[in-house]
Amino acid sequence: MSEDELKPEVKSDKPKQEVKADNPLLEAKTDKPKAEVKAVEPKVTAKTDEPKADTKAPAPKPNIRNSIIFALAIIGILAGLIGAYIFSIQRKAQPPVFTPVTNPYSSGIYANGMIESYMTSGENINIFPEVSGPIVKVLVKEGQLVTAGSVLFTIDDSVQQATVELAQATLKVDRDQYDKDLSSYNIDPKSISKNVLDTAKDTVAQAASALKAANALLKKYTLKAPINGVVLAVNASVGSYVSSSGDYDTYTELFKPVVIMGSPQEYLGVRCYIDEILVSRLPSPFHIKAQMSITGTNIKVPLEFVRVQPYISPKIELSNEKQEQVDLRVLPVIFRFEKGDAPVYPGQMVDVFISSNSTITDGNNTASDNNSTTTN
Repeated sequence: MSEDELKPEVKSDKPKQEVKADNPLLEAKTDKPKAEVKAVEPKVTAKTDEPKADTKAPAPKPNIRNSIIFALAIIGILAGLIGAYIFSIQRKAQPPVFTPVTNPYSSGIYANGMIESYMTSGENINIFPEVSGPIVKVLVKEGQLVTAGSVLFTIDDSVQQATVELAQATLKVDRDQYDKDLSSYNIDPKSISKNVLDTAKDTVAQAASALKAANALLKKYTLKAPINGVVLAVNASVGSYVSSSGDYDTYTELFKPVVIMGSPQEYLGVRCYIDEILVSRLPSPFHIKAQMSITGTNIKVPLEFVRVQPYISPKIELSNEKQEQVDLRVLPVIFRFEKGDAPVYPGQMVDVFISSNSTITDGNNTASDNNSTTTN
């Protein structure tokens, strides 16, 4: 082949190379790897979005929490409904242990009462020592029957005993001196003056009086029962220091009688306290009737009128405390009843109804009464 034939082939090859180089299609083909690189870019963005995907993962938790709260609310509503149903059930009331206190009369005055030992006058006997000192012996106990003159307790009298011995010695010395002066005067009236003899005689009389006073004071250290009766309370024990004010109570911070006595308990008294507003409605003493109801029982005891204490005073007797602030004043009225086997004791609170109507009703029947009184 000639060289001319070969040249066009060479020329034709060159444009082909140029076409390949300038052809945009080819450039697009060559850009495919770049497209692959761009395809990698979403992977990078996907990686950057991974934390966002993590934060969205716990989204179902609020739904679970709301479900729990809703379930608890339903349970609470059901519990409330069940509780309301249970508490709305009417239960049969238990019968009372005892019949409540009712007025036994068609009309009557109600009064608080306190049982005490029956005394013809006054109240219980409160015994206070006249001297001070520690108690060395207590010879009685509560509830014991004693006779007048029985020893209740003794106080330490060692100091007073020494005082008595000193008074005895002084009396002996003065008496001896008087006997010597008198003997001398009888032998020789001029040996001693009449004035000295009289002075010695007066000194003996003074010493005798001092001894008598010391012995009388010594007896005060032994307390004895003033009457025949029963010991209601002993408020001191061996070793307790007592004075003329009595025994100090650390609980009430007040002084109390060392011993409280009452009369023999064949009869007991009831001291009623009537409100001053109802005093004008109190029946006449000649027609007065009363009945006592023992608190906590169905026992009712008729009372016998004794006397009226004609002095209205503040109502502090029931608590026996001066610090009690009251604006109610009462009139004490005293009744009595035969104790028998009634389960009552001095100091016990009772309910008392007073009326002039002699007919007792059981709350159903009524009777006329000339005196208009109020009921409880």
